[in-house]
Amino acid sequence: MLDIKRLQILLAIVEEGSVTSAATALGYTPSAISQQLLRLEREAGQPLLDRHARGMTPTDAGLVLATHARKVLRQLAAAESDLADIAGVRRGSVTLGTFPTIGSSFLPLAVRRYKELYPNIALTIHSGREDDLVRMLEEGKVAMSLLWDYAWERVDNDELVLTELFTDPTVLLVGATHRLARRRTVRMADLAEEPWIIRAGGHPVVEVLQRSAVAAGFNPTIAFQANDYQEAQAMVSVGLGIALAPRTATVNQHPDVRVVSLGDTAPPRRILVAHRAGRVRSAAELALHDVLVETASTYS
Repeated sequence: MLDIKRLQILLAIVEEGSVTSAATALGYTPSAISQQLLRLEREAGQPLLDRHARGMTPTDAGLVLATHARKVLRQLAAAESDLADIAGVRRGSVTLGTFPTIGSSFLPLAVRRYKELYPNIALTIHSGREDDLVRMLEEGKVAMSLLWDYAWERVDNDELVLTELFTDPTVLLVGATHRLARRRTVRMADLAEEPWIIRAGGHPVVEVLQRSAVAAGFNPTIAFQANDYQEAQAMVSVGLGIALAPRTATVNQHPDVRVVSLGDTAPPRRILVAHRAGRVRSAAELALHDVLVETASTYS
């Protein structure tokens, strides 16, 4: 394998016309240049320069090798530039995982800011269920992911490093003509006689309702099981029942639904950003993490 530094010396001699000029251009002594050139000729197995009184001229082998050296050095310079771009967050890519309620509320604000600061970073986002997001983190399919948890079931995974972004309160959804629609805050104990709309399929908000209702001294009556929060809001809007939801799920609020605070009578969830422990994190990924934290600090 030919030595890159010696190829650089050969190219400098060919372009400058002499050992002395090449030494000046590269910051070496003429003696050091001559020694490295001799070693390169031994590596090549043939003379690379014809020496004469007025300097040096390349042999055919020297011309060929100098041409290749010029290309190789340019490619190395381009590689160094690309690495500098990535290190300086001027180029690169990052993949993020998220879930629907955050993907439709908090995340667009962070993405807008990230694209303003780093327009040349390719950002790819995957939305899914939390178990799928954790699996993608563990398999390296996403560099980082937004996750959530409640106090009774924290994300417990030694392979993940977690950063809490913000607290997402649980709020009450009522129809615009409901008796509580004009209230700013109610307590779960005030809702014992109400019919409830819940999410189907064992959604976590069902457990939030069960725990909150039991703590308030009643068992909720279920009127409807919705497949998503938009369907739940639609049924709330026509008075079929009331519902609980994370506040981030109410960004796209139905015009005939009102959002009422439950204070501390319903548990909130934590919104987290996670990455795999031991992962070598790129500058683009670290920058995205910082933007998520910054956006969360002003999100309410």
